[in-house]
Amino acid sequence: MGFYSAIKKNEILSFAENSLCAHLTCSTMSAKSAISKEIFAPLDERMLGAVQVKRRTKKKIPFLATGGQGEYLTYICLSVTNKKPTQASITKVKQFEGSTSFVRRSQWMLEQLRQVNGIDPNRDSAEFDLLFENTFDQWVASTASEKCTFFQILHHTCQRYLTDRKPEFINCQSKIMGGNSILHSAADSVTSAVQKASQALNERGERLGRAEEKTEDMKNSAQQFAETAHKLAMKHKC
Repeated sequence: MGFYSAIKKNEILSFAENSLCAHLTCSTMSAKSAISKEIFAPLDERMLGAVQVKRRTKKKIPFLATGGQGEYLTYICLSVTNKKPTQASITKVKQFEGSTSFVRRSQWMLEQLRQVNGIDPNRDSAEFDLLFENTFDQWVASTASEKCTFFQILHHTCQRYLTDRKPEFINCQSKIMGGNSILHSAADSVTSAVQKASQALNERGERLGRAEEKTEDMKNSAQQFAETAHKLAMKHKC
């Protein structure tokens, strides 16, 4: 009886954990959508991705700093401007307890990002560090999966919009560094399709060429046959 009770308990715990993860995922997606509309859309910016985080180590607060606003949620957001030339930036956004709105805090241009540290390349980890020109932050994402998705978007954005100096990605899993593999696969598929179409056209052209040659040969043969028949007819007529 105890054995089956333990199994039932594990099933209940597993269901509860899955339900909690699903709830957190929906809540996070809703928050990201709200951040995009509230923080970035009014400035004609497009949010590419965001990750909910908390600090791994407590940040030292100046002695004179008072008047804290209580608990809050923190999001690290990646965005680009809609106007050309496109500028990419990383923004820290907070939502304070009891408020439904979001507040823009620190912001860095993507060019200021110097290093992205995934902490552990051998396992799924929610921890990561971001090193900028003038600051260094140690974070823990809400889930390892959310961190992975954000890193993929961040890596692809750096490759696309930074030409001179790109940040260093260290201690990252290979799947993170392959964040634009989908684009590469699509490009490879298009290239393959074009090559196949070109080959098909070439083969068709060759077939048409051979058909034209055969038609020309048949035409010449028919003309020669007609001339020979005409000569024979004239000969017998005489």
